[in-house]
Amino acid sequence: MTVSMWSQARSVARRDLIRERRRGEVLWITVPFGAIALLMFPLAIGTDARLLEQIGPGVFWVIVMLFGILISIRQAATETTAQRDALALLGLDPAAGFAGRSISAAALLFVFEVVVGAVAFVLYDIPLIGIPWLFVILPLVALGLGMLGSIAAGVVAAGHSGAGLVPFLVAPLSVPLLLAATQAFEGLRLGRPILNWVLLMVIIVLVLAVIGTLTARPLQESR
Repeated sequence: MTVSMWSQARSVARRDLIRERRRGEVLWITVPFGAIALLMFPLAIGTDARLLEQIGPGVFWVIVMLFGILISIRQAATETTAQRDALALLGLDPAAGFAGRSISAAALLFVFEVVVGAVAFVLYDIPLIGIPWLFVILPLVALGLGMLGSIAAGVVAAGHSGAGLVPFLVAPLSVPLLLAATQAFEGLRLGRPILNWVLLMVIIVLVLAVIGTLTARPLQESR
């Protein structure tokens, strides 16, 4: 009986999420540190309410990028070489492995965005405008960062260089995605059209999905 790629992807994502539930690193370590990082900015620049409202969205997205990379690193470090070899022997489609890891990382990143976003709303008095759009923008950013982390993890594993190189691969590539997210959020705040920025995020996510799917097998075979 042949298992479909999406069934395999769901199994990989479920496995990663179960591991995270047992470890609790994102929920009990990364999320609190993200909230603390948001607290540091008012302490550093003062309590000017108008200034904090202006810089709040940008600070939020910087925190999402920095801590999103940390979450990607943790996801990259969950599988050992022996585990990857065992999955290959069991017939796991490399594209399914990429999709499953990306989905699990995106789910964790989305939780991080929501919790830290709530903290940013309280601290920086960010206006809640265009809420329906947020349920498009936040998942797109989470999925894009999750796929970037999975691709970077595959490249690092293929080169046997260690997870320490993941930030250097993910950070520069995440700039267009987070720039689009920042501009979309700013457009919501100022009442400007944001469809072009949202479409740009969709295109980036689709390009990453194609790249990750096409490179999954070559990267696995080069390990």
